[in-house]
Amino acid sequence: MHGAAALAGGGCLGWTLWHGVTRPGTALAFGMLVAIGELARPRNGPHRREQAPLAAAGALAYALLPGHGVAQSVTVVAAGVLVGAVPQVACGRGQRFGDQAARRVLTTVFAAVCFQPTASSGALPGPTGHVLFLVLLLLLTALCDAVLAAFLAGARTGHPYPSLLRDELRGLLGIGSAVCATGAVAALAVAVAGLWALPLLCVPLLVTQLAFGRYAAVRRTYRETIASLARATEVAGYTRPGHAHRVAVLSRAVGRELGLSGEDLTVLEYAALMHDIGQLSLVDPVPQGATALLPEAEQHRIALLGGAVVRRTGVPSAVAVVVERQATPYAEQPLAARIVRTANAYDDLSGESAQGAFRALERLRLDTARDHHPAVVEALARVLARGGAAGGTGGDGRGGGARSGSADGVTGRIAG
Repeated sequence: MHGAAALAGGGCLGWTLWHGVTRPGTALAFGMLVAIGELARPRNGPHRREQAPLAAAGALAYALLPGHGVAQSVTVVAAGVLVGAVPQVACGRGQRFGDQAARRVLTTVFAAVCFQPTASSGALPGPTGHVLFLVLLLLLTALCDAVLAAFLAGARTGHPYPSLLRDELRGLLGIGSAVCATGAVAALAVAVAGLWALPLLCVPLLVTQLAFGRYAAVRRTYRETIASLARATEVAGYTRPGHAHRVAVLSRAVGRELGLSGEDLTVLEYAALMHDIGQLSLVDPVPQGATALLPEAEQHRIALLGGAVVRRTGVPSAVAVVVERQATPYAEQPLAARIVRTANAYDDLSGESAQGAFRALERLRLDTARDHHPAVVEALARVLARGGAAGGTGGDGRGGGARSGSADGVTGRIAG
């Protein structure tokens, strides 16, 4: 996909240089708008969600502005994206920015190819038909961008494509609708009233983009606070170092494998991070924190204590429900509780060797009659067979992988 974007951008640049730039002032204004939108991108936003709505709206507006053709539309947008890439690459985020740039260029190609030939031929219908045509084109362009985003995410993480696509389509109802509306209105306004309408329409979106950056920072801080609270069991010596993080990584990957997305994944991750918090109420620590080896009644008591603690932290009540239900038979559990229980048991049983990880997975398969849901165990096996949960946790994508001695080391055994 990166190669296709580079080929399209390079070919359109050559065509534009050969034939010259039409209305250079307008081209410069839209190129600067795209560059400013990319430069204002939040430093640590989520990987796939649209983080530069101003740039996206500017690119879409220029693609829907008649009078300059497909090649120039793509060239101007690609140039703006490249200018915005300079600080991203300088900060070491080049690979991450590459996905966003490829999406921007290819989405512009799609919109321009659909609109520019029709506009240049004079085949646009009357006012009502023109509006309907733009609405249909906006829907198709938004769908194209969601498909590209899900495809790139699947290539990076190996998660199932349907759940990734659902996540992207759900996001279109939020910032995606604002981008489409601003892009269409900006194109119509500039065509009628001139360039002075461009800043008037785009300033609100720039404010929204800055607010989005603040929101992403708050969410990141919130998650880090929960992770710090979860590490209390490690600091107190109740669980092994990194246990909560490994369980959260595996739980999130298994949740993706089973089709969870959006807030369901967030609840799952928070519950996995805090699943052992009930051990702080114990007088004597569980040996190595391995609750999966305890009698069922003791597991249930620790889970209820953990749920009581979680309810006092201010996280959504759904997280406490998952923590409380993790020790009940899987027939009575919600899906998130099944996943947390299985991921926790795997980390408790696997040890530090590939052989131990292999035996842990076999043990989980033997316990599918009551303790672990077969579909969850097999989803965990597929995650491990792909190399563990290296995709990390959290919206910022900075979480580490699973323990190399278990999740990654067992890959060859399971695949074999």
